Amino acid sequence: MSRVRENSGRIFWGLMLIVIGGLFLLDTLHKADAGHILHVYWPVILIVIGLWILFSSGLRNTLSPLVLVSVGVIFLLINLDIFHHNVWDYAWPLIIVVVGLWLIIRPGFHRAQGKFPEIKGDDLDAVNIFSGLKRTITSQKFRGGRATVIFGGMELDLTQAGLEGGQATIDLTAIFGGLDVWVPKEWKVVVDATPILGGVDDKHRSVPDSETKGTLYIKATAIFGGIDIKN
Repeated sequence: MSRVRENSGRIFWGLMLIVIGGLFLLDTLHKADAGHILHVYWPVILIVIGLWILFSSGLRNTLSPLVLVSVGVIFLLINLDIFHHNVWDYAWPLIIVVVGLWLIIRPGFHRAQGKFPEIKGDDLDAVNIFSGLKRTITSQKFRGGRATVIFGGMELDLTQAGLEGGQATIDLTAIFGGLDVWVPKEWKVVVDATPILGGVDDKHRSVPDSETKGTLYIKATAIFGGIDIKN
C-alpha cells in the first residue's frame, strides 16, 4: 500500500509540474496569458491537492483536504466574480460547517477503516465545555471510551488502570482547548492523530515490548487546541 501511495504521489506532482511548465511554455509562444490564468485559476491547485490527499489516503484523512477544497472553491468563486465580499466572510462559516460535518461522519470513516479496535465500553465518557476537569481511572478492566473538551481543559489519569484483554481504544477530541493524558509506562501507545491548526504530542515513553502489559489505541483530534500524551 505504501508503495502505491508513493507512486501516486510521484505521478501527481509530476503531472502538476507538467501542467505548470506547459502553461509557461504556451505563454512564451504567445498562445496563452500565463499570468492571467494563474491569477484567476490558482485556487484550482488547492482544490486538486485537497482531492488528491482525500483519495490517496483512502478517505482516512478527511478534514484537512475538505477544508483545503472549500477554501479553494471560495477563492475561485471570488476570482470569477461570483462572490463579491471579503473572502473571510465566506471562509470562516464554511470551515466551521465542514468541521461540524466531519465530527458527525468521522465515526463512520473510522469503522470503515478498521485500523484500530472498536471501543469496547464507556468506562471513559467525559465532555467538558468552558471549564476544567480532572478524571482518574483506576479500573483494572478498562475498556476504553471517549473524552471531549471544548473551550476548556481536561486531565485524564490512567496510570492506575489496567486494560481488559490487554488492549483498549479511546477517542479524544480537543476543540479550542487542551487535553492531557497520563499513561503507564508499561502500556504501548498507538496514536492516530488528526491535528487541524492544533497539535497532538505523544511524549509517552514506554518500556521494551517484552515488558509491556497492554496496548492503548488513541484516536486524537485537535482543532485549534492541543492533546498531550505522557507518563
